Amino acid sequence: MDTTRVDEQYIARCIQLAKNGVGHTSPNPMVGAVIVHGGKIIGEGYHVRCGEGHAEVNAIASVKDASLLPFSTLYVSLEPCAHYGKTPPCAKLIIEKRIPRVVVGCMDPFSLVAGRGIRMLRDAGVEVETGVLEAECLHLIRRFIVFNTQKRPYVALKWAESADGFIDRDRTGGNPVLLSSSFTKMLAHKRRSESDAILVGTRTALLDNPSLTVRDWAGKHPLRVVIDKNLALPLSLHLFADGRPTLCVTSRAVPSAGNTEYVQLDFSRDILPQLFAVLHGRGVQSLLVEGGARLLQSFIDAGCWDDAYVEKAPVLLSSGVKAPMLRGAVLRSLDSWHGHHVAHYSREGDSSSGKQESC
Repeated sequence: MDTTRVDEQYIARCIQLAKNGVGHTSPNPMVGAVIVHGGKIIGEGYHVRCGEGHAEVNAIASVKDASLLPFSTLYVSLEPCAHYGKTPPCAKLIIEKRIPRVVVGCMDPFSLVAGRGIRMLRDAGVEVETGVLEAECLHLIRRFIVFNTQKRPYVALKWAESADGFIDRDRTGGNPVLLSSSFTKMLAHKRRSESDAILVGTRTALLDNPSLTVRDWAGKHPLRVVIDKNLALPLSLHLFADGRPTLCVTSRAVPSAGNTEYVQLDFSRDILPQLFAVLHGRGVQSLLVEGGARLLQSFIDAGCWDDAYVEKAPVLLSSGVKAPMLRGAVLRSLDSWHGHHVAHYSREGDSSSGKQESC
């Protein structure tokens, strides 16, 4: 049997398992592991959430007959860690369990690992294969890579637009135009649950009074971030009055109050690098931008985005607020549900490898 093909099949299973941790592992990466003996899977595991056991630990613990481990192969989507963090090194555990062969999907870009786990295993006599489905494994941890190599959150943009390219009517009040269907709205809330933070600007907060919480999907609420340069937003808005945490970015020095924390930035300079520094310092690995056209376009113009999800609704508005214009975008997928089309774009370059030019 082709060993390469077999290794790819089991690494593909690792990737499948790892995705069960989406939205829960940050700031750690999603990782999956499989243990195989005699052509059969005898153990599986994935990193469930930050602070708990890593994928390798959970896979090893799931093996009913530990006497088989010295005659088995461990497959893992990401290089086993070699440092002491919230949990002991996985490479050390693999050595202690005398697992003779380890197949790794991709190397870990994190400076505390970065090849050390593989080196530790090989120094102990473990046979290690690397680079199996490497591109797929790197894509799986793209948020983790950007966070650690570019020192900023992984940025996803999201908006819905009419068939003729408008995101709303021109208005000074009243309700926004409803462009999403109940199904695509559910998908948007799913995306929120998978993000560490969500951002809107002053105008969106004032006109729409959004809650920016997860309601149509099961999952955690992201940290809400609102840009309010001149503190023009009333405290009666949901962002400030519903008791959930909100980070308010402003030009003024204001003490935090209740659920709202105020962060002062220098608006005479580009605020995106400043905002990224603040969020990175708080361990925010992923940022979902759901603001208006102006805010979204500012990320696009600066080249400070990684994914974009654009919903095209079967509605004609004829006039209003023009939708943002993507540049340097690569179409990754296009899905349709009852006349609503959702396109997934990524920015040109390779953010998965950490080689993409930083914004």
